[in-house]
Amino acid sequence: MRRFGLITLIALLLTACEGVNNNSVPAYPVQVTIDTRIGAFVNFVPTALNTYVTVDGMGYHYDDNTYPLGAMDATGYGGVVVYINMLGSYDAYDMACPNCALHSRRQPCVIDGIFAECPHCGEQYDLGSGTAVPTKGLSQSALRRLNVINTDGKLVITQR
Repeated sequence: MRRFGLITLIALLLTACEGVNNNSVPAYPVQVTIDTRIGAFVNFVPTALNTYVTVDGMGYHYDDNTYPLGAMDATGYGGVVVYINMLGSYDAYDMACPNCALHSRRQPCVIDGIFAECPHCGEQYDLGSGTAVPTKGLSQSALRRLNVINTDGKLVITQR
């Protein structure tokens, strides 16, 4: 009887954890800082809905300009997008397409308005909703969400 209880407990724990880490995009290091209090990012504020900054190996891209990476910056698997959603809050995602990553392709999405679109498979991810869920049904998971810490306008984005 004791053995049955232990097996049942283990089975429940395993099913409870199912889906916790089901994203096919590998968890690469992320360390991005955007200071909205000074410099080029002063207009990247919560009232600027559907505005975004992308960060990749070439630098920070905002408002048709590119700014250099810092020595300690890390940009994830497919780059990072920091997005101001329709609720006026900051969201951050790894831009790698989960559908392509599932098939061993490292394909970053391209941001087009409120959508991140994979140029390879065509899947779109809805950034405006605050969830980055797929809209066409090709992908089984949303873009990998990143952690955003906002301290008086200084945004620090890291892996969850």
